[in-house]
Amino acid sequence: MTAPPGLLGPLDALAAHSDALAWAVVAAFALGVALEAAERTDAAVWTGAGAWVLFGVFWLSVFPEFALEMRSPIEGTLSLLAVPACLSTAYLLLSGRRSLLVLSRAVAFMGLIYLPVETVPVVRQVLIETVATQTEALMAVVGRHPEVGTGPDYGYRNAFTFVGPDGARRSTYIVTACTGIGSISIFGGLVASVRAPLARRARALAVAVGVVWVLNLCRNAFIAVAYGEQWFQQGVLVGFVTANVHPDPGYTSYFVADRVVAQTLSVVALVGVTWLVVREVPEVLAVLEEALYALTRRAFDLGATLGVGGSPTGDGPTPETGRDAGAGTGGSPSSDPTGDPTSGDPPGASRSSDPPADGPEREVSTESGGD
Repeated sequence: MTAPPGLLGPLDALAAHSDALAWAVVAAFALGVALEAAERTDAAVWTGAGAWVLFGVFWLSVFPEFALEMRSPIEGTLSLLAVPACLSTAYLLLSGRRSLLVLSRAVAFMGLIYLPVETVPVVRQVLIETVATQTEALMAVVGRHPEVGTGPDYGYRNAFTFVGPDGARRSTYIVTACTGIGSISIFGGLVASVRAPLARRARALAVAVGVVWVLNLCRNAFIAVAYGEQWFQQGVLVGFVTANVHPDPGYTSYFVADRVVAQTLSVVALVGVTWLVVREVPEVLAVLEEALYALTRRAFDLGATLGVGGSPTGDGPTPETGRDAGAGTGGSPSSDPTGDPTSGDPPGASRSSDPPADGPEREVSTESGGD
């Protein structure tokens, strides 16, 4: 995926400020939550709409890293699609669909959970090295014992190096997005944004965090081993990747393992974990219904569709109310680029796929003969 040459300059300039934009987005959403809690609903609506516009600008700012640096067509495309989706949500909010404030609350909590992990060095180091240690242990269980060393970015003990029969050293390393914190923040934001008994919300969050954590370790181990042992070096795959993604033939196994297999399975896992959460806290369906309405301009009754019942949240309208209230008709290698729209990463997330967890980054530069 490439961007028109005339847009590269402005997009690169915008990308340089993506971290600042992430903080601005979270601050704006948090202010909207505070205004809503203070029953200043009109001010909350206007603030929330502004936050959604900023959120759209944020997704545009991360497009160059997704599409050009990471060469991820899925994430690059979704980051672009997120821009009009955010602008549409702002329009709907200003047009009278105040039930979208629950979706704004969810995004605020997601960001508040994620950004401290991304931006506080000691927290980031503890989390990354903990995940790296557990990934190493999981690989040992299946008989894989790569060299473990320090990664290139922060000097953490987070790099796995496999030495091939030809002496080539193929390394992957764990970054923030590989810890599963993106998906954990998504479910944390969903659960925190609704009005439900604390005990049920705590149980749902415990289930989500536990499942995401285990799947994340499996994903990290799979990508490290698949790339290190060159599992996907079949001719047709190598030809496609070298022609369209990266000139290094050895990169093929990393690309297929991470960008294709792991990302696809991550979407399936995300849906499965969501189902587990809504079984415990069906009030979360109100947030999901608002997200679907913002995307499609159609009202959904996910409770009936999924056969999940629960107490009313007071946050979202019934499908009939939604028709009246809304504007619709009713019915990588050496880069750690935040926010994966695939995984729904919150602003500030390391720009690598993450739902429910991202695989380890691949080191482009190799030793002893390369890839």
